[in-house]
Amino acid sequence: MEATLVILDLPSTTTVQVSKKLVEVRKTGGAVTLGRVLTLVVCTRDTGNAEEAIEAANEASREHPCRVIVLLRGDEQSEPRLDAQIRVGGDAGASEVVVLRLYGPLADHESSVVIPFLLPDTPVVAWWPLEAPEIPAKDPVGRLAIRRITDATGAPDPTATIKGRLASYTAGDTDLAWSRVTYWRALLASALDQPPHEKITSAVVSGLKTEPALDILAGWLAAKIDGPVIRRTGELTVELKLETRSISISRPQEGTTATLIRTGQPDALVSLGRRETRDCLAEELRRLDPDEIYEEALAGLEKVTYE
Repeated sequence: MEATLVILDLPSTTTVQVSKKLVEVRKTGGAVTLGRVLTLVVCTRDTGNAEEAIEAANEASREHPCRVIVLLRGDEQSEPRLDAQIRVGGDAGASEVVVLRLYGPLADHESSVVIPFLLPDTPVVAWWPLEAPEIPAKDPVGRLAIRRITDATGAPDPTATIKGRLASYTAGDTDLAWSRVTYWRALLASALDQPPHEKITSAVVSGLKTEPALDILAGWLAAKIDGPVIRRTGELTVELKLETRSISISRPQEGTTATLIRTGQPDALVSLGRRETRDCLAEELRRLDPDEIYEEALAGLEKVTYE
């Protein structure tokens, strides 16, 4: 039976008072730090987006028990103030959630506010659900983390944003657009692993213009094959041309079932729905080492032709 959600509000507080309250909650059986494998710092300035980000973090924490620290910004013109909220049990998943809302000049010192809440001897992961710093590794919070997760999907110009990730890339960076196409990459790799093994001569990636996951998929293909890769706007399809045959995957934009078409073989239906943010986040938390293939895919974007 799942524990009841406990929410404790601490208005106009200090990091010391919040830390003491966390200890008190643990002593009364509300939460424990034993088994926490990491600290996840969620950096969002959008209050309206905060609950969605917290929900995704809570769901991911069921696989990766962690302390979730959510940084919000209040009125930057007001006097410096810290409002905090602690959530444990219930829909907090396998995590304890500390929501910190920073007002006034305090908002410019996020890393200083975060440090007292980092779990000792555990890795720190920073996640920017929407707006991310230009160079995540040089951001004050990003410097605390060994893994930095961005998401180009909600950016004003998703394509330009994902293309710009290469210039700012530092080992440990990743983007949820990359994990959104994990199953697409796996399906393509599996189809190519069937004989006859032939060289890929060209590829076309088609879909919504504002879907950076397709851009990074095209970049991955461009990094792997010696031939043209074209990114088009249109129906959701990935097509690979080989020496004597072709392989394609297509799916309705809002659908969950894709069709795998291979020359000389019967068509196959495959479950391939759009991945939820929580699932992508959980995947990225599974690996805390640098993702060299993601870096290669970013570099491959420079070879993609847009039509």
